[in-house]
Amino acid sequence: MKTVLSLSSWPLVFFAGLLLTHFAFESERPMFGFALVYAGEVLLLLLLERCIPYERHWLLPDGETANNIAHTLLTKGAVQLFALVGAVFPMLTATVLQPFADARFDLWPTAPPMPFQAAIAVVVAEFGLYWAHRIAHERLFLWRFHALHHSVIRLWVVNTGRFHIADSLFKVALSQLPIYLLGAPLQVFWWLGAITAFMGILTHCNVDMRTGIFDYIFSTPRLHRWHHSKDMREGNTNYGENVVFFDLLFGTYFNPDRPSSTDIGIRGEVAKNFLGQLAQPFRKEGIRQILGRPTKSG
Repeated sequence: MKTVLSLSSWPLVFFAGLLLTHFAFESERPMFGFALVYAGEVLLLLLLERCIPYERHWLLPDGETANNIAHTLLTKGAVQLFALVGAVFPMLTATVLQPFADARFDLWPTAPPMPFQAAIAVVVAEFGLYWAHRIAHERLFLWRFHALHHSVIRLWVVNTGRFHIADSLFKVALSQLPIYLLGAPLQVFWWLGAITAFMGILTHCNVDMRTGIFDYIFSTPRLHRWHHSKDMREGNTNYGENVVFFDLLFGTYFNPDRPSSTDIGIRGEVAKNFLGQLAQPFRKEGIRQILGRPTKSG
């Protein structure tokens, strides 16, 4: 039974989520419908984490659950009550930007069916997501924000949305602005947001998923665990948010034939509370703490 779950859980969660999202987007309340679908997916993954965990000690509390939820609801959701599960921020951003049509070019291929348009959006957005993510690892100015996400010592579905708001805004700008300027319709942003949301909870879940061929197309839990490794030779790889095309293209794909790392985290440390974590990257002492360097307080 566990083998069946391991083999089927990734495609089940991802493709069932997309199917249910189709019905949600066709309903009279698409955002509410999607929030329900997403919540159901989160609950399913929480159950799978108990049934077939990848790492059992990741089931133990780490004292960060409240902070993880706060970041998901308040920072990744941009203080939007509607961002109940922290995944509709890209959709809300698109909704706000849509009226400013004068700044757009009508170059988006609107004739093909929506699944094709969504696939194009994923690839176009992924170029910005890849470089936003890679630069955040390679440049200290941005790493001080992104380190919050990597500071976790266990991966599970609840810390999917653990991002500093500066980090989230940078990613949204580089990934969604090109699609917006090309003149993509609002529904394309909805689908991009949905796909990214499902990928996010899947890559961070503590579920023993056997993803096989999917590892060479999508960002999977196996690949993303390597990305969270404390060993920088392993951690500075697999930057793809949704697909791994640009990792393969630019030589940052990492998928050795052994179980992916469970030694995750950063060399430094982040503040213990939610507001402190938001403020820390803006203070010299805070940056030194994040980097693991000596501070005045010792």
